[in-house]
Amino acid sequence: MKGLFNKRSQKTDEMSTVSFNIDDKIPKHIAIIMDGNGRWAQKKFMPRVAGHKEGMNTVKKITKRASQIGVKVLSLYAFSTENWKRPDDEVSFLMQLPVDFFDTFVPELMEQNVRVQVIGFIGQLPKHTRNAVEKAIKDTENNTGMVLNFALNYGGRSELIEASKAIAKKVKSGELDIDDITESVFEDCLMTHTLNEYQNVDFMIRTSGEERISNFMLWQNAYSEFYFSQALWPDFNEQALEQSIAIYQKRHRRFGGL
Repeated sequence: MKGLFNKRSQKTDEMSTVSFNIDDKIPKHIAIIMDGNGRWAQKKFMPRVAGHKEGMNTVKKITKRASQIGVKVLSLYAFSTENWKRPDDEVSFLMQLPVDFFDTFVPELMEQNVRVQVIGFIGQLPKHTRNAVEKAIKDTENNTGMVLNFALNYGGRSELIEASKAIAKKVKSGELDIDDITESVFEDCLMTHTLNEYQNVDFMIRTSGEERISNFMLWQNAYSEFYFSQALWPDFNEQALEQSIAIYQKRHRRFGGL
């Protein structure tokens, strides 16, 4: 317990000694594991789905602020390939959320010049969910601002396996020589390849105090800075985002150098 308290104390001290500077370095690609919706609801003696609904309101707030401060890509872990294990009623609610979310938020995304993109195994989603996602992508495809990249039915290991299969097929057909396989070639086969120079994550945030990556963008997070917030996702507001970035601004990214 003493170690836990020391860890939390260190985080509190770190937050209290920094301040966000919009003119300082802003991470180009922020990825967020939006954790704690269910616990937020349970603390308020509400059903877990109420936490997911409130979490969507947080998505709107964070999307707008990230766009305003100059973030190029905001990747949000919305539904993992492992989340199908949850109770059927919760999964059904989560599959309806994108429908309701995009129905109300796309006009605001248009105002913000934000473009929607989705990574994951979209073909396995229910038809109504898939239709809502595809419509949002189509409606915002000409926007030139920040990319709001949802990871929906996504798993990092599965993504790497699919990329490996794609490269194996190219080698087998003679399109690619095995000695020509590079990091760049591999990245071209990942689901994030359309993000181009912003494919790799600069700053990964996880809310709710959990400190694990949970199969999220394993390749893309190889050199990202990590920050673990104690706040449950529905409580993670614009100020929390700015304070998180303030921590990032004080870090020196060496990429293996000095």
